[in-house]
Amino acid sequence: MIRRATTDDVAAITALIHDLAEYEKASDECTVTEAQIATALFGDAPAAFAHVAQQGDAVVGLALWFRNFSTWDGVHGIYLEDLYVRPEFRGAGHGKALLTALARECVERGYTRLSWSVLKWNTPSIEFYDSLGAQPQDEWTTYRLSGAPLAELGGR
Repeated sequence: MIRRATTDDVAAITALIHDLAEYEKASDECTVTEAQIATALFGDAPAAFAHVAQQGDAVVGLALWFRNFSTWDGVHGIYLEDLYVRPEFRGAGHGKALLTALARECVERGYTRLSWSVLKWNTPSIEFYDSLGAQPQDEWTTYRLSGAPLAELGGR
């Protein structure tokens, strides 16, 4: 079952994010707390949204996303920040069902795109995305400014 996340899911969502960080070999970089997730998803001005995959009573997968905006199309889209299904539940259709729910959000709201990034070494995910007809955007290079360089540029 795929559904919108609720406040009852905060602990499970936070745990899934930490599991994803471990899968991506970056667990030392993942410092997010349940309080931060609760505020981001359910605070006064939510900055992000989430759908969860539930099997029985357990939350086994996550799609955490936020709205972006296409200046060329003049409408919003969805940027999928995290898609993760616990390894023991993969192959049961949860990942595809989560992406289907986000595609449905796009279609119903008139959004023109659903975008995400994938690590170059993550062959199983790349093959999965290719099977859905998703197209890699090879002409773009992702940049990130964080830590000391962000603070310096920001005047701190």
